[in-house]
Amino acid sequence: MRIDSHQHFWRPERGDYGWLTPELTGLYRDFLPKDLAPALARHGIEGTVLVQAAPSVAETDFMLALADDAPFVKGVVGWVDFESPGAPDDMARLGAHSLLKGLRPMIQDIADVDWMLRPDLGAAFEALQEHDLTFDALTLPPHLANLRVLLARYPEMRVVIDHGSKPLIRDGIFEDWASNMAALAAETGAWCKLSGLVTEAAGDWRIDDLKPYTDHLLKHFGPDRLIWGSDWPVCTLASSYDRWVETTDILLQDLNATDRAAILGGNAVQAYNLVTTT
Repeated sequence: MRIDSHQHFWRPERGDYGWLTPELTGLYRDFLPKDLAPALARHGIEGTVLVQAAPSVAETDFMLALADDAPFVKGVVGWVDFESPGAPDDMARLGAHSLLKGLRPMIQDIADVDWMLRPDLGAAFEALQEHDLTFDALTLPPHLANLRVLLARYPEMRVVIDHGSKPLIRDGIFEDWASNMAALAAETGAWCKLSGLVTEAAGDWRIDDLKPYTDHLLKHFGPDRLIWGSDWPVCTLASSYDRWVETTDILLQDLNATDRAAILGGNAVQAYNLVTTT
């Protein structure tokens, strides 16, 4: 089974997408299951993981309702306020839905780079593990040192690093990101998503611009811990869905069929405890 491990749906009129403004003309409209289904069919992608785009429990409920009516959605990564004393209760309620597979604080948008290490978040991290949910780490390169500390603090927590932690591809900045990602791969059992890279590259990006970064992730996380995703529709700011699929096929062309299958679907099943029919 081929799985897109990172896609979004939204309806701007819901009003809780703080980052989604009319200035983002290509994105400021409804994106719903009917809009993604043709691309999935073209590429034989049988399932997806739907990921939060707003910092609200209401959006998580919205996504779960969409997923109930979209058979290709195999799992949902939602949002809970980790700072709230009610976070464990929210996780218990949302976690009762069989399609909730993970949670994602929007760390990249939090000004305090040390936020994830706050002691008062401990109850939320413990509850996340208690409910067998995956932690999606939406981080940027400056967060990686702290992410290493966090994962050492919770070594049993299932973790997926989104978008390779968004390396600064357009600026050609590599070394600090590379050393921290190599350390995370060596010190932890985290998975890493091969997604969201085209929007970190220059507008006229080529495959050669991405390759040093994807090769580094392949070298250190290996085909057993890399997970393919599209980041649709955000990716459309820099690439069509079709172009990203074609680019991925080229980036992974030297791998054997077993390793490609793991990255393109099998690893997502493990990382998110997905239930599939094939």
